[in-house]
Amino acid sequence: MMLANQIQYLPRPAIDINKWNSCIENDPGGRIYAYSNYLDHMCDNWDALVMGDYESVMPLPWRKKYGIHYIYQPAFIAQLGIFGKPDVAAIKLFLSAIPKKFKYLDLSFLQFIPPNDNYKVQERVNYVLDLEPEYEKISAHYRDNIKRNIKKSIQYGCTIQKQVEIDAVIELAAMQEKGNTSSEDFKNFRNLFFELEKNQQARIYGVVSGKNELLASCVYFYSHHRAYYILVGNHPNGRTLGASHSLIDAFIKDHATLPMTLDFEGSDLRNLAFFYSSFGAKEERYASLKWNRLPWWMKWAKN
Repeated sequence: MMLANQIQYLPRPAIDINKWNSCIENDPGGRIYAYSNYLDHMCDNWDALVMGDYESVMPLPWRKKYGIHYIYQPAFIAQLGIFGKPDVAAIKLFLSAIPKKFKYLDLSFLQFIPPNDNYKVQERVNYVLDLEPEYEKISAHYRDNIKRNIKKSIQYGCTIQKQVEIDAVIELAAMQEKGNTSSEDFKNFRNLFFELEKNQQARIYGVVSGKNELLASCVYFYSHHRAYYILVGNHPNGRTLGASHSLIDAFIKDHATLPMTLDFEGSDLRNLAFFYSSFGAKEERYASLKWNRLPWWMKWAKN
């Protein structure tokens, strides 16, 4: 019989998906990214570490290049880590159980990662907004620039649209991409969206101009009493019209008083951090873990 503190490495075909998803579902701090269908869509490959009878689990998204296996951060997955019942001791066990074949790792974790000489840990910042108060109480904490831009959006005849096609959102998002997200990533996301939409876990908001031009858009995903501001597209014409401000405000208005957190998925970028905090969002810290066990002749390229 397996001991509770034993950890197995399981390739994807060997994972009991029902037990896996049950572990994610029952973790109050779980994330939508860790469900098997999300990982199947957005990871090139993924295996896992499993403690006991799926008491705790850790997804391992991986790729292989030049014959070398490495763990990477997939597109549209903000954080992974250990799900179920992780404590500091369990985190150490999971990290030590990652197979030696993975020579490089660059992955964001929900959990605090204890310092260690074998890897680098960087603290990163996310912004979240509690939606449970009434809208008037939430909006009272908006900075003046948010309020001005919402009014500007209304004055210019911009309206909220909730029947936006996913392809239109992707087109806008791809316009502002800087090469970090591939066309294949967007294709995978599109397929994931349709699957989650069937389960009422996905919704699109848009802002259109008086000329019916899509100025701002966002795909929101839902799980664990959390709404994820996950795929954002902004047209250059909407930047001076308060379109993105109006879009977020509309979402907040629709979801106020619900036991839900709006997760902005970032950001370490100063301008975005200021933008999110201007809605009254608060900092939420997480960890980025990196280690490099590559052969000496490749190590320099990944430092």
